[in-house]
Amino acid sequence: MSQEYWEQRYQAGDMPWEKGAPSPGLVDFLAVHPDLPRGTVGVPGCGTGHDVRAWAQAGFNAFGFDLAPGAIELATEKTQAAGLAAKFQLADFLRDEPPLPFDWIFEHTLFCAILPAERDDYVRAVRRWLKPGGQYLAVNYLILEDDNGPPFPVTRDELLRRFSPDFELVEDWVPRSYPNRTGRERMFWWRHGPKTR
Repeated sequence: MSQEYWEQRYQAGDMPWEKGAPSPGLVDFLAVHPDLPRGTVGVPGCGTGHDVRAWAQAGFNAFGFDLAPGAIELATEKTQAAGLAAKFQLADFLRDEPPLPFDWIFEHTLFCAILPAERDDYVRAVRRWLKPGGQYLAVNYLILEDDNGPPFPVTRDELLRRFSPDFELVEDWVPRSYPNRTGRERMFWWRHGPKTR
């Protein structure tokens, strides 16, 4: 989907994905893993920045990226209002070079929002934006129906097939979700690089 498509959605206020709070699964992950080494985290498709602020609050050097200028403006305003330090930048995650290599990439239902034909580009982008040995944490929205998206259908099997060649799966589980997504999201924690087992 084009930059114009997403910007029009923001300008029209047509943002059903905007829940007013970070992903519950991310909040729980950060609470359960307080000893994660702090480093850089990039959040593509950051929207208004709730997840970026959660990482920043947990002590990470957090960056948010989005195709839509309206998203970047809202994210910057909300982050300043919250008194948090995070950087937001207009970027096409699938095609742009990263501004720096990241220790973490986190995404919250971005994979399901891109055209299925671009999913190989997405996997390549995660590889490109992560440091060797970096970690990729994703809250994936698993849906089977196709209402002409986005979101587009995604299954656990597809995610395993696409990411397993270059990433080691640390863990995957059903997270706590927003009420209208309960049981439909799955979190995946991947490590980039050669498999160690």
